[in-house]
Amino acid sequence: MSGDPIDWRALFASPEGRCPRGRFWFAVAALFVLAAIYEVVFGPTLKLVTFWIVYPALLASAACVIAKRLHDRGRSGWWAALVLLGVALMWRAPSAARLLLAAPIMIWSVVELGLLSGEEGANRFGPSPTAGQGVTYAD
Repeated sequence: MSGDPIDWRALFASPEGRCPRGRFWFAVAALFVLAAIYEVVFGPTLKLVTFWIVYPALLASAACVIAKRLHDRGRSGWWAALVLLGVALMWRAPSAARLLLAAPIMIWSVVELGLLSGEEGANRFGPSPTAGQGVTYAD
């Protein structure tokens, strides 16, 4: 992760800018933990009311984080829709056909967003998130 403090609002609520790989993994883990806590803490009755608030908020935050990481890779944030489609296809107890469709999307997502380095230097989405910190892009 880069050495600057995390701007939580910018990370989870705005698709603008870029996100380095380490911060991306941190954000993904945080979103999964929040979803797991929600699933464990809220009972079925309360979920009927809160589901339509909590999951759209989590999905919107995930879209922002994914868009930022795509920007760091030099890609349009609209590709986040494909990643979220892959997640939706795997939701709960997916069928074999849905898994067959989701697998290539999720493999591409992990490689593209989680393993490959971002573009060095500034790109059309902003300056490098690690610029001037003595950090190479192998973060």
